[in-house]
Amino acid sequence: MYLIDTYDVIVVGAGHAGCEAALAAARMGCRTLLTTISLDNVAMMPCNPAVGGPGKSHLVKEIDALGGEMGIAADATAVQMRMLNRGKGPAVYALRAQSDKGAYHRYMKNVVENTDNLDLKQVQVMDIIVEDGKCVGMTTELDEEYRAKAVILCTGTYLDSMIIIGDTMYSGGPNGMRSSVGLSANLKKHGLEILRFKTGTPSRVDRRSLHMDKMELEEGDTENHAFSFMSERKDKNKRNCWLTYTNEKTHDIIRENIMRAPKYAGKIHGIGARYCPSIEDKVVRFADKDRHQLFVEPEGLDTTEMYVQGMSTSMPIDVQYAFLRTIPGFEDVKMMRPAYAIEYDLLDPLQLYPTLEVIKLPGLYSAGQSNGTSGYEEAAAQGLVAGINAALKIQGKDPFILARHEAYIGSLVDDLVTKGADEPYRMMTSRSEYRLILRQDNADLRLTEKGHSIGLVGEERYARFLDRKKKYEEAMDYIRTQRFTPKEEINRALESMGTAPLTTGTGADQILKRPEMTYRKMMEMLGCPAFDEEAVEEMEITVKYEGYIARQEAAVRKAARMENEKLPLDMDYLSLDGISTEARQKMDKIRPLSLGQAARIPGVSPADISVLMVYVKQRKGKKGGGIKKY
Repeated sequence: MYLIDTYDVIVVGAGHAGCEAALAAARMGCRTLLTTISLDNVAMMPCNPAVGGPGKSHLVKEIDALGGEMGIAADATAVQMRMLNRGKGPAVYALRAQSDKGAYHRYMKNVVENTDNLDLKQVQVMDIIVEDGKCVGMTTELDEEYRAKAVILCTGTYLDSMIIIGDTMYSGGPNGMRSSVGLSANLKKHGLEILRFKTGTPSRVDRRSLHMDKMELEEGDTENHAFSFMSERKDKNKRNCWLTYTNEKTHDIIRENIMRAPKYAGKIHGIGARYCPSIEDKVVRFADKDRHQLFVEPEGLDTTEMYVQGMSTSMPIDVQYAFLRTIPGFEDVKMMRPAYAIEYDLLDPLQLYPTLEVIKLPGLYSAGQSNGTSGYEEAAAQGLVAGINAALKIQGKDPFILARHEAYIGSLVDDLVTKGADEPYRMMTSRSEYRLILRQDNADLRLTEKGHSIGLVGEERYARFLDRKKKYEEAMDYIRTQRFTPKEEINRALESMGTAPLTTGTGADQILKRPEMTYRKMMEMLGCPAFDEEAVEEMEITVKYEGYIARQEAAVRKAARMENEKLPLDMDYLSLDGISTEARQKMDKIRPLSLGQAARIPGVSPADISVLMVYVKQRKGKKGGGIKKY
């Protein structure tokens, strides 16, 4: 082995997790190396070239608020933007961008290449270096050695990955890239537990072979949106999407060939995502459905490739062609890339602290799809957490752990390290019990101060945030203090808006709370002053939902008491009497950092927690028996 260089942080894998991890560590002052199997692979979108959607947009907004890059990249490379779930209330509003796949890769690669303290290299990592029970570097297939104080694994779906199309199976990564062969076996050698999952992707079809007149047009929003408060809100719609449907002919072909599907033929052993089933799974599981919707979406501005969302499959090529040509608009379809399934190895996330450091191997972190998640947004969020915590530990500072009540990122990480993953994990708004206070619109107000305090949010970004916060506070101050009296002109205006006149002096906030009222109407008809558009949006939601928000905030305060009760890292759970065997074994493996986390472990009962609280109090009372600092 030849020692090439020594770094503070090495990040293995330059996908969405790896990019955010490397950028975070470098921006926080750590000399960082980002490695990738291919430099043409940086921030690649091997599945749908899109960012955001239900639950996922919250993650992107939070990444942005903390100083990450994904939101800015999505804004810069969007070809269409839409706000989803408009009819379901602000807690589940979800911004989604269709991205230019090639442009997104080029944007992120350029940012990485031009970030101080950050090197980008094309290498195939073969093993991690462990000395005295700690991870201190990694080696490559060319017998290179790189040393570091922390190594972050962001290997995505590349660990011993296998591409599966019908009867054809071969070693390979997404989009024809190399598989990472050997690293998985070496991780097992170091005592890490490895799982095997499966995911898949639809075919890419040639737009020129499609009949768009037979599909429903899906245009972008006329409103201007942005994921990042660093981006200008402007029209980003450059391409349209289309909607079409499968039919009984489609389903008949799939049923007739179902035993040629690798899963049903017993050739796929990895666990697939329940929330993103293949088309053959949909036909089998939802046999009562006579059709399934398909979104036909552009891959970019400089290509004719179209992504067929909802048509993931691993069926043989002849079957893919047969059922595709039964779909309206696809009668003469030409495939440019076939659909495929991919099996891959991953780390069991129960082996990780909430910092995403491996419990058994200090100095080794893991983030992204290699932890059991699915989706670019989930990966990027984890990468950010891992990069931040690696940097903080090197700097001798306290770890950065977001609680469930603070961010969707907190729920994501907590779900993984506390409950594990028995299938590819996908973020949804239903995963958060605090979703009314954890909205996408207030991510910066919740998190940017935190990002600035740890040194990730720069001064320009922080100044913009303070300006945004000031504008929001001005709008809130007005709506809380302004009052209207039952004057003739006021009541006439209210009645013209279809709402009841005043009989006594009434606060502006109480008028705004009326279901039929909006602040825009109050500006037009009552002469209320104009404020910043984003500030008004935030203010209106805060006022209209303050009763519900107050109840969730009360729940947060109750939960915080459990989270603040820290547990010793060296607690001998196996020797504790009065706690069930299952609870002792699970707590010994997961090593919860707080009573709150312990209570969320499946198999740990309230009775177990009561006994555990007694042990913690006893230990605190003993001389020298305080909580060991992480």
